Amino acid sequence: MTLHDELLEQLGEPGVEQVAGMLGTDPDQARDVVQAVTGIIVGGLARNAQHPDGAEALRAALEDHVDADPFNGDVASLTRDGHSILGHVLGGQGTEQAAAGLARLAGIDTGAVMKLLPLIAPMVMFLLADRAERHDMDAKAVADDLDRERTAVPGREALDGLLANIFGSAVPGWPYVGRELAADGSHGSYGSYGSYGELEPGPSGEWEQGESAPGRSNSDW
Repeated sequence: MTLHDELLEQLGEPGVEQVAGMLGTDPDQARDVVQAVTGIIVGGLARNAQHPDGAEALRAALEDHVDADPFNGDVASLTRDGHSILGHVLGGQGTEQAAAGLARLAGIDTGAVMKLLPLIAPMVMFLLADRAERHDMDAKAVADDLDRERTAVPGREALDGLLANIFGSAVPGWPYVGRELAADGSHGSYGSYGSYGELEPGPSGEWEQGESAPGRSNSDW
């Protein structure tokens, strides 16, 4: 069972209906959006965990999420925790880019996706932490598991393209798939479009002050 399947199972029909109300859509589309949001978070985690230091930092962070069941938590605490996780995995600007890209793909409001992302992030971390504990996974095993999860996500090419745009460079083994994910030109300072199917580094390549760079150690997950 994938993390996405586990997440939907934990949410149940009442949870899916709440998400549908938040997004202003029906439960079927809500499931699709949850799947895409889960996929972008898993993809970001997998991207960071490709590097040994990122994998070790993630494995250590999972220890703090083993007993923090987000499926019974309140929205305010979930949102705070989720923003910390997203800040580490995608960065602040990257999170905004993810929300905008996912909203375009789903044809829904960007603001609604921005509210959903920090709610789903702690759920993904909790499920991954639980799996890592049950199977006694080390950092490398977690990284390998995330890569398997990434490849199992439906619509992976579109999500990989969005992740490549967020990180400002092609993710190894994750080809950038086109310009349509940033058709409004909002690809930020981390990357700019080169020839079709490629990305060129952005002008600075540095993260703004106070923002966590993806994959770097950060105690505030």
